[in-house]
Amino acid sequence: MSPVETALHAAIEAIDEPRSARMDQRTKPSVKASIEAAADLMGVEASAFVVMSAYARAQELLSGRQQTLLSQGDHQALLAALDDETTPTPALLEAWQLHQDQVVHS
Repeated sequence: MSPVETALHAAIEAIDEPRSARMDQRTKPSVKASIEAAADLMGVEASAFVVMSAYARAQELLSGRQQTLLSQGDHQALLAALDDETTPTPALLEAWQLHQDQVVHS
């Protein structure tokens, strides 16, 4: 296994939960054969290969949804905007009042 694959395998193993959830998939024989061949190259069982591959892709997709990357210029502009102590515009004050009128506070 490559260092990345080894780290991924270790990350999965470090999750402190019992292996009680099942996933069953149907696939074409040629797809299964490719997965098994790749798993053999890595020295793991096909099911471990599928879990590692799917988990890596899931983490990649989820992290893309959970973080926003900014260029250095955009980052500086955001920080400057957050630090700027401007007075609210009339439109903003009107929008805030509309919000206050329509939202039920408990």
